Amino acid sequence: MHPVTAEVTERIVERSRESRADYLERMAAARAAGPGRGKLSCANFAHAFAASPEGDKQRMRDPSAPNVAIVSAYNDMLSAHQPLERFPPIIKSAARAIGATAQYAGGVPAMCDGVTQGRPGMELSLFSRDVIAMSTAVALTHDAFDAALMLGICDKIVPGLFIGAAAFGHLPVIFVPGGPMSSGVSNAEKARVRALYAEGKATREELLTSEMKSYHGPGTCTFYGTANSNQMMMEMTGLHLPGSAFVSPNTPLRDALVAAAPKRAVAIRDGTNDYTPFSAVVDEKSIVNAVAGLLATGGSTNHTLHLIAMARAAGVRLTWEDFDDLSRVTPLIARVYPNGSEDVNAFHAAGGMAFVTRQLLDAGLAHEDVMTVAGPGLRRYQTEPFLDGGELVWREGTAASLDRDILRPADDPFQSEGGIRLLTGGLGRAVIKTSAVKPEHLVLEAPALVFEDQEALLAAHKRGELNRDFVAVVRFQGPRANGMPELHSLTPALGVQLDKGFKVALVTDGRMSGASGKVPAAIHVTPEAEEGGPLAYVRDGDIIRLDAHAGVLEIKVAREELMARIPARAPAAGFGYGRDLFGWMRKAAGRADDGACTLFEAA
Repeated sequence: MHPVTAEVTERIVERSRESRADYLERMAAARAAGPGRGKLSCANFAHAFAASPEGDKQRMRDPSAPNVAIVSAYNDMLSAHQPLERFPPIIKSAARAIGATAQYAGGVPAMCDGVTQGRPGMELSLFSRDVIAMSTAVALTHDAFDAALMLGICDKIVPGLFIGAAAFGHLPVIFVPGGPMSSGVSNAEKARVRALYAEGKATREELLTSEMKSYHGPGTCTFYGTANSNQMMMEMTGLHLPGSAFVSPNTPLRDALVAAAPKRAVAIRDGTNDYTPFSAVVDEKSIVNAVAGLLATGGSTNHTLHLIAMARAAGVRLTWEDFDDLSRVTPLIARVYPNGSEDVNAFHAAGGMAFVTRQLLDAGLAHEDVMTVAGPGLRRYQTEPFLDGGELVWREGTAASLDRDILRPADDPFQSEGGIRLLTGGLGRAVIKTSAVKPEHLVLEAPALVFEDQEALLAAHKRGELNRDFVAVVRFQGPRANGMPELHSLTPALGVQLDKGFKVALVTDGRMSGASGKVPAAIHVTPEAEEGGPLAYVRDGDIIRLDAHAGVLEIKVAREELMARIPARAPAAGFGYGRDLFGWMRKAAGRADDGACTLFEAA
């Protein structure tokens, strides 16, 4: 192992000693209650399969017959989740073929950040993760299952399913993805039209035409944002069948992988020699592997929130310092839009996750000695699935990149460090994604322009007031203020000013999309302005220094002078679009550096 990876892992183990032991003790107690329906009374038992087909009922009369739960985030609004409509029948048929049954245990909500971006509904987005976790628990709490399959792909959905599944960690759990849509208009062309529209040089009709050529069919959006970062992480934690992340939907190979999931889940249920519960797969080492994958591929900054909450659900305490230290030694070996010009389909064709896994293991940057749903050892994930005469088989993935503009070996990377860094200083703690930012933009010092919401910044842009060097401070965007919406709609406007040659950066207690790129952005600032953090005291003209190399986010105002000012007050909480229903979650939300979660007590 790389000595830094080993040291970070060891301190996570030590930091998590009590919480992890408590979690494993609870999972052992749940297992002791007995597997599947065997523990239910006759009345409970009958209710559990009253509406099942007759053949399934006969199987279910045997309390020892395995039963697999399906928890799905299917809806028609998300292109990534629309293909999930076809999965339950495939899963049920595959289960019957081996003498088992599968039941659709429950659905979870799934909102599309692409639809709500810049809209009031985005204020529900982060908290939907916790709602999904609770919905997963509701689905599994019938306690009539021997294993569970999680059907979900996008931004908050996989983290929510993961947190919910962790509460039932005595069960084997396999995540079943849907895969990316086919490639549309090039990412460069999409970005070009967006920039023209932001400058008023393209019409809305031209922008819509471009966007519809980008997002044009079923499957995950093909840029490397949070959704596809989710799929990478499920491979790195060993919760996917190997190589299943980026196989396109509605293809024979995808259907074969879907059918293989319930068969494998039954094979690793309690009572078999290969019993592999979720709690054995997800541990300190597999969490470090997920972080390593995120850094090596330039993944989404949203996971500096989600991974902390996900890890904590399994008793593992992860911190931003862990991300930062691992980033300093984990090379960036992938360039996928917005960190490069090509999309995840090109990434997959160039070698994909099998290549990334091999590189990280060979460099000692990921732990090989972990348990996975495919069996012991992460080396299984340097293989790829194929159909051989209609039969699903796995073969070794390529050991060499098939396109060095997209994937490179760890000893000849795009950058010597990973894509995420911790910033600290007079404005608090924040994270920055560096992998898509040009080196000359990673350090700047400029006067602040303060905005209380993203609409005010966009209005200033339209009035032509941003033609200067500035650091945009967009505050009261944290979890307690308004649910911590993504501010991705600011990227085109800020990018236009950057392209004009101005020094431009963003500092906010909100989030940026996993698709955000070239504008340096210090995000997730904590303490947030709503809690009286330093952002609440910043004024127009204050000089702010952002230095991603040194990990500094500083304001050139003495601390005593800054905190002696009268702090700004948050705008009134928004109502409508369901936001009023989430008021209790805003009050309960933890700090950004603790996952911004409503489900756990403060660390």
